[in-house]
Amino acid sequence: MPFHRLVLAALIALPALPAVAQEPAAMTDAERAAFRAEVRSYLLDNPEVLTEAIGVLESREQTRQIEADRALVSENLAQLTDDGRSWVGGNPDGDVTVVEFMDYRCPYCRQAFPEVMELVEGDGDIRFILKEFPILGPQSEMASRFAIAVQLVNGPDAYEDVHEALMGLQADIDEGSLTRLAEALGLDPAPIFERMDDPEVTETIEANRALAQTLGISGTPTFVMGSQMVRGYVPLEGMQAIVADESEG
Repeated sequence: MPFHRLVLAALIALPALPAVAQEPAAMTDAERAAFRAEVRSYLLDNPEVLTEAIGVLESREQTRQIEADRALVSENLAQLTDDGRSWVGGNPDGDVTVVEFMDYRCPYCRQAFPEVMELVEGDGDIRFILKEFPILGPQSEMASRFAIAVQLVNGPDAYEDVHEALMGLQADIDEGSLTRLAEALGLDPAPIFERMDDPEVTETIEANRALAQTLGISGTPTFVMGSQMVRGYVPLEGMQAIVADESEG
């Protein structure tokens, strides 16, 4: 938004302004010039009011975004929590479901990983769902395909082990590094590689991307915690507070 419009919108957000400021299009040229002069004079005398007004506007915008996100979560709850494809961990009967859209090449996903695990394991009443959402290039895509193929071939426990290993992998993601990773976990890499281009793998990734687009998710990590959407990395204490709020609600 251009700065002058931001200023006007912010000033309108303050209840003390005259009603005429709320209908600038209806003013005559003379009235508009007089109003601008009055606003300029007022701001020069009281510059702190601009910070206050912008704060009010930003607070209202944040509230609108939270409400819009809650509506999106509610409208897409089945796809988020029961798509029949995504890995489910934690407590399957937990009273709060936490969904994470993640990318193995995302540094913030890696930063969040141990804290997310501590959140889930420390609470004991969280149902945790992972959405493979590779958005950072071919290596991300390859890693997600490998992880999904592991679940298809070896089951959810092996997927969990591979997910943890991929989050800590300090190497380029290619056939060699994935082969070594699988063998280190006691898995035969051959059938996993055979399934990586399986239509079911492709459908899972495409479904997650479509869901992310519907929810307005463009970055990782993004979390859905109960009814709330959390865009970006949040420290452990923040996630714990959100889960506690959802449990009480």
